[in-house]
Amino acid sequence: MRLSERILSPTQVNTTIESGMKMDEKNDSCEIQIRVRYPEVDQMGALHHSRYWVYFEMGRIELLRLKGASYKDIEASGVFLVVARVSANYRIPARYDEELTLRTRMVNMGQVRIEHEYELIRNSDQALIATAKTTIASVDREGKIIPLPESIRGSG
Repeated sequence: MRLSERILSPTQVNTTIESGMKMDEKNDSCEIQIRVRYPEVDQMGALHHSRYWVYFEMGRIELLRLKGASYKDIEASGVFLVVARVSANYRIPARYDEELTLRTRMVNMGQVRIEHEYELIRNSDQALIATAKTTIASVDREGKIIPLPESIRGSG
């Protein structure tokens, strides 16, 4: 089943995300709503490529939160989740004030890493703006690879 075909239920979230979030029944994917803000666009009026990665991080954080874990609590315990690999396909530009849906899905979890996939969709016409993949790894304060905490592995 494609990520875009999942049936999701609504949940309210913080004000950084415009109108809410949806989570699937297996807790391996979620959707957040984002409005492109003026300082995020370049001189051509398109969402700057660097902002996509901020959006993808927002999706990862909310997915983790909905799974019962918190980056803040994980980092307080001395575990840090670092981005180890990224790839993206930019298909069409997102523009100022457009409303977008970001679908984030956890596709693989190992002992020390998690892989995510993303779809960024324009709400007005359901056009696919971009797709991406990331791998995050679990490290200690010195940057040494360590196992993911049980608070994350137990929720996968």
